[in-house]
Amino acid sequence: MSVEESGVDDRYLVPGLVRGLELLEAFSPEQPSLTLSQLSRAIGLSRSSAYRLVYTLAELGFLARDPLTKSYSLGARVLKLGFTYLASQDMVDLARPQLEALRDKTNCAAHFGILDGADVVYLLRAADRNAVTSQVSVGTRLPAYATTLGRAILAEMPASDVRAAFAGITFRQFTKQGPLSVDDLLRLVAQDHERGHVVSRGAFESGIASVAAPVFDSHGVVVAAVNIATPESNPAAKLLDGKLKDAVLDSARTISLWLGYRAPRNQGKA
Repeated sequence: MSVEESGVDDRYLVPGLVRGLELLEAFSPEQPSLTLSQLSRAIGLSRSSAYRLVYTLAELGFLARDPLTKSYSLGARVLKLGFTYLASQDMVDLARPQLEALRDKTNCAAHFGILDGADVVYLLRAADRNAVTSQVSVGTRLPAYATTLGRAILAEMPASDVRAAFAGITFRQFTKQGPLSVDDLLRLVAQDHERGHVVSRGAFESGIASVAAPVFDSHGVVVAAVNIATPESNPAAKLLDGKLKDAVLDSARTISLWLGYRAPRNQGKA
């Protein structure tokens, strides 16, 4: 929308800034690269006036110039602004569409949670269509050591922080598979870390299979986790180490990306 169309009081607008922003908005998925002539026509300025804007934006990193084609494209600094905006949004709002898509893709209940002390707190839930798998509601707190959601977060934390979080905590064994001490937990989460995800077949609740993956912020710090859960009797549970795991990892990576996370270049798919 142009300034004229917006109806704002232009007495307080800075013309140069307005033109510069209009120039950035001239780029689109259909036209990711534009010449100076195309840019000058797009914003209604002469080539010389447009050049000053283009030169300034390129020097500041908002535009990148291809010396071979002599055309311009959006620079890395524009991308950084976009991810800064996304990261400023509420984490739950960012996660919700991904969680719902994960539920629809896997036909499993999907959850999103954070660590609070020694507990994992469920912030978001997308119930499976049959509503038979998970009765966990938003706000539920469960021992982090006993759930895939909690272990996915703990696996990305320093061992010293994990020990501190569970100092003085009495471990309850929900099933025969659960850890009984901090040392047991550290061995489990070390394996989880190596895999990059957590898989459980009845470890917390008998008859329930689950897989979880961590979510990172723009600083590379683990801030949350995503998981899905389904009855072991569900034929889909046979895909827990395959398609279901891949779907969870993709959702966790997408949310992390929206939070500004950039994985190391040598980090491949788990």
